[in-house]
Amino acid sequence: MRASDRVEAELEGLDKLADSDIDTSDIPERADWNGAVRGRFYRPVKQPVTIRLDADVIVYFKNLAGERGRYQSEINRALREWIAAARK
Repeated sequence: MRASDRVEAELEGLDKLADSDIDTSDIPERADWNGAVRGRFYRPVKQPVTIRLDADVIVYFKNLAGERGRYQSEINRALREWIAAARK
């Protein structure tokens, strides 16, 4: 059995366990998250799309992004906030 097969089998076994049945006593609790970076290890899949927005909306988000020029990220963030609020 290859190492990757063993790891896969172990992960499948862990997946079948309830969270309360997994021994995490050797993992220290993390109390201070000040140095944490959001999204450091997870990157959502981006899908290119063409969307028509009003000019004033684009100007608003470009101004919000400032010199960083990441207005599309700002639009994405605003849409995520709207989705989260709509789900509540």
